[in-house]
Amino acid sequence: MSSVELRKVDKHYAGYHALKTIDLQIEKGEFVVMVGPSGCGKSTLLKTIAGLESINSGQIVINGRDVTREEPGDRGIAMVFQSYALYPHMTVAENMGFGLRMANRPKAEIDAAVKRAAQILRLEEQLAKRPKQLSGGQRQRVAIGRAITRSPEVFLFDEPLSNLDAALRTQMRVELSGLHAQLGSTMIYVTHDQVEAMTMADRIVVLNKGQVEQVGSPLELYANPANIFVAGFLGAPRMNFIEMTVETADATGVTLAATGMPAFAMTGIDVSRLSAGDTATVGVRPEHLHVVEAEGTGLISFPGQVRLAEHLGRETVLYLDASPLQTTNSDSGTGNFAVQLNKISPAGIGTRLNIGFDIGDAYLFGPDGQTITPKKPVISI
Repeated sequence: MSSVELRKVDKHYAGYHALKTIDLQIEKGEFVVMVGPSGCGKSTLLKTIAGLESINSGQIVINGRDVTREEPGDRGIAMVFQSYALYPHMTVAENMGFGLRMANRPKAEIDAAVKRAAQILRLEEQLAKRPKQLSGGQRQRVAIGRAITRSPEVFLFDEPLSNLDAALRTQMRVELSGLHAQLGSTMIYVTHDQVEAMTMADRIVVLNKGQVEQVGSPLELYANPANIFVAGFLGAPRMNFIEMTVETADATGVTLAATGMPAFAMTGIDVSRLSAGDTATVGVRPEHLHVVEAEGTGLISFPGQVRLAEHLGRETVLYLDASPLQTTNSDSGTGNFAVQLNKISPAGIGTRLNIGFDIGDAYLFGPDGQTITPKKPVISI
């Protein structure tokens, strides 16, 4: 296994700045997941590591060796793509051993490598079959097996599960995590699916518009997002954002106000970044919103009307219109809230209720979108 280091990597396409001064250190044996919206640069970054895309400036270092100008085949990496890219006329064994045959490795070595990969991926019974005889999950395992047989220094995965149905994606997430634990290899995985990132990664790299927004463990990023973008990207349903006006900002903290909600104070705030009259944003995750059934709860509460109720058995997700509060949760910009209740709720479309949150659960973002509230504790696992 090897470390991977990106040093001030820049990539341009005919005037479009795809990657902007990317600095990233990936340790040996880490499972790092890169996430972000479409067009953020995550697949481009993966391809630059693989050598499938050249860079305009910067360095790519694998295990201490500068591979920036090396060909893909000389970098000691293996890549698994979104499409299985299997040869339909070849058997599973032939597909898995193809890379070694192209490298003119001895037949005994190829057979041993294929057998080992098949055992790891539980494909021993499928070696004589052709791809069309396999399920989607089995085909993806064959594509992974083809990478394993090469004994690469680094595994690269480019949205490998996006073509699978929901049940298979869940199964393959478990299998890939188990594979990483078994091989102990360095793995870099690209996805737009935050669930894959949260469940599989040692560390997550959040990308946006060609630059790294934040790097950290899944729980660290979830508990302490660096800015509004990260806060809104990680979490389903996404964090609720409320636009508020700073009434006062002094040594004791800030007082915030918004039409449709009682004014409240937040302490422990870096007031140097706020002034009276500024527009700030308060963020509250759906699981931290509660239905308020009585006065005196100490929660910051406001009324809303249910627009949609998702009854999911173990939990209920309510989508409410809480106008006239101004939010950034939809294009309309007004009053849209998601509330996640860990119970079955009788609420349905049209139900009016009060919802509220504890100030300690809220996040405050400054006019620049950066997080101002102090860091919250992260549970160690």
